[in-house]
Amino acid sequence: MARVVVDVMLKPEILDPQGQAVQRALPRLGFDGISDVRQGKRFELEVDGPVDEAALARIHDLAESFLANTVIEDFTVRVEEAAEVAEAVK
Repeated sequence: MARVVVDVMLKPEILDPQGQAVQRALPRLGFDGISDVRQGKRFELEVDGPVDEAALARIHDLAESFLANTVIEDFTVRVEEAAEVAEAVK
């Protein structure tokens, strides 16, 4: 079993009110020096079997048609290494 991660972020030209709200709150909470915050979504998909080119292509299609609104969002698809997955389970 492998883990594939899809990260979805608003495109840079799209206003991010949630990110702006977090950015404005940081100085009040004592976190200075942060000039910008963008909020996104992360999807972790546990895949049965090997993650080959065909599996990645299917996940890319899934992300493009279901997980991200490609009009306003960009996404990346990556495979997490087995060591990263094991560490995350601890």
